[in-house]
Amino acid sequence: MNYWVLKSEPTAYSIDDLKRDKRTAWEGVRNYQARNFMKDMAVGDLVLFYHSSTEPVGVAGVAKVASLAHPDESQFNKRDHHFDPKATAEKPIWHCVDVSFVHKFKEPIPLGAIKADPNLRGILLAAQGSRLSVQPLAEKHFKYIVDELA
Repeated sequence: MNYWVLKSEPTAYSIDDLKRDKRTAWEGVRNYQARNFMKDMAVGDLVLFYHSSTEPVGVAGVAKVASLAHPDESQFNKRDHHFDPKATAEKPIWHCVDVSFVHKFKEPIPLGAIKADPNLRGILLAAQGSRLSVQPLAEKHFKYIVDELA
């Protein structure tokens, strides 16, 4: 099993939206490295759901990878702001996974607390300039956040 961080602005899609929907395609990622991370995901991998561009930014809950990577349908939709005119059904450029809701934390775990905790040294989420919306996460960091901070 692998562990991941998925970032979303709560005004675009929040942990509460995922709780309501139960499952969603993680569409709209337009970064090659983040796309490649999704191609590495396996069904059952666990995910920290991270709220960005809000106060406080931080981890809001846990989700689970519910499908293998598949073509992101938003790349084909001319009305979607994630449309990519270079993508075709025969040669899709962008992929996504489906994720399902597991648990919402009572309170978000702020990024400041994550950065300040010596037990989370080395976590990519706290790295200066780390803006990737999909990131790998060490098992020890996942378990510490879920078991000790949540």
